[in-house]
Amino acid sequence: MIKFYYHPSPNPLKVALYLEETGEPYEMIPVDTRKGEQHAAAFLAINPNAKTPAMQDGEVTVFDSNAMLLYLAEKTGKFVPANTPAARADMYSWLMFIASGIGPYSGQAVHFKHFAPEPKEYAVNRYEFEAWRHWNIINDRLGAQKYMVGDTYTLVDMAIWGWARAVPFILGPDAWAKLPHVKRLLDEINARPAAERAEALKTQHAFKAEMDEDAKKVLFPQNALL
Repeated sequence: MIKFYYHPSPNPLKVALYLEETGEPYEMIPVDTRKGEQHAAAFLAINPNAKTPAMQDGEVTVFDSNAMLLYLAEKTGKFVPANTPAARADMYSWLMFIASGIGPYSGQAVHFKHFAPEPKEYAVNRYEFEAWRHWNIINDRLGAQKYMVGDTYTLVDMAIWGWARAVPFILGPDAWAKLPHVKRLLDEINARPAAERAEALKTQHAFKAEMDEDAKKVLFPQNALL
């Protein structure tokens, strides 16, 4: 059975959604990042990047959420586009866009807006601008077609869902007025039973919710050097 190392944040959630959609059996193993459990030697042996999620499937170890989605897609053959060069090129392109654009810029926008020490105006402007630019590209894509890769719900939409849930925190409470097509996809996926089960994983463990000084020292150790 798959061992799925999980924290209720965007990247683990998109993998949780895929596991729930496919019905692939797995054991959820909590990693409480605000307590620093991602830095434990046992977890670093699985994911040397000290980030969630990670996964063990027998003797196979996979880390990075998009790598996990592709691994599971190859294993199950589910929620992938047609096996044509054009469809697969779209799948890889958009997955990499999420991995290199949506995730990093959204994450940095959150960090500088909500957690970084002052002064931070330049950094907030930089990352919020880029986060908006990336989300507008996704919104335009979904304005032209129902799903990220044509007319079929795939793992690419699941990857978007993980981050789209956090859009108001990333971009502000009025963001949905400017991203209606992303909101349409989010609402559709939220209504799926698999999404409800993926969201409910956080209730299986008492994850630390407070962003107190101890959590900040674990998550942002660079601040201690300032």
